[in-house]
Amino acid sequence: MKKKRILLKVGSNTLTKETDNISWGKIEDLANQMAKLQDTCEFIIVSSGAIAAAKQFVKLESKGKDITVKQALASIGQPHLIRIYQDIFRECGLATSQCLLSYSDFEKEQSRTNIVNTINVLVENNFIPIINENDTVATDEIKFGDNDKLGALTASLLKADLFIIATNTNGIYTKESMENGTPKTIELVEDFEELAKQVVNSKSTHGSGGMQSKIEAAAVTKKANIETWIVNGLEDNFILNAFDNKIPFTKIK
Repeated sequence: MKKKRILLKVGSNTLTKETDNISWGKIEDLANQMAKLQDTCEFIIVSSGAIAAAKQFVKLESKGKDITVKQALASIGQPHLIRIYQDIFRECGLATSQCLLSYSDFEKEQSRTNIVNTINVLVENNFIPIINENDTVATDEIKFGDNDKLGALTASLLKADLFIIATNTNGIYTKESMENGTPKTIELVEDFEELAKQVVNSKSTHGSGGMQSKIEAAAVTKKANIETWIVNGLEDNFILNAFDNKIPFTKIK
């Protein structure tokens, strides 16, 4: 039986559970769910959180630009972040690996081929690739939206069956319900043009994304005929519950 290939994008807000520290409990929650689904699904993770991981250990002094400090923090935090994933996933019997990509990798044919070949070998050997942007050389993720686009490009390149964006809302809410202060989830999107009209611009606290970048990401995966789910990653068992339709979330077909 061919496993369903799922690309899961986890933003900083989900990984920190909206605090200032990486939540071990949240990473444990991811590992538990993946362990339960490993017979039917193969996972590739695009994970933010390197900067949040660094802030637990250091406070950098700098006369440099804010973005340069963030790049330095990402460089300090990335190994910590990967180690946390490795330790927790190992306890659930899962092996992980690290892949750092930058947007320019998607523009070169040779790099694209290399990414596909490497990740396919990892997945075939039951390793879960954990992808982040190579923040020390590129600032796109820091500037342009919390890895949403990186997740979408990667999902398209790796021909994922499903792209799940874990965020801190129950999917995308209707504009009207947001204005009334009673958020109501748009559960199914079949007309993409209509969706764009529903977006209220709001950035997340740790992340650099917000709903706009998620919809732009979904436009990329839609072009590649990949279904996108926008799910509340703060909830425990959010992947399992979304599969069982036990929670409200947005499905973009």
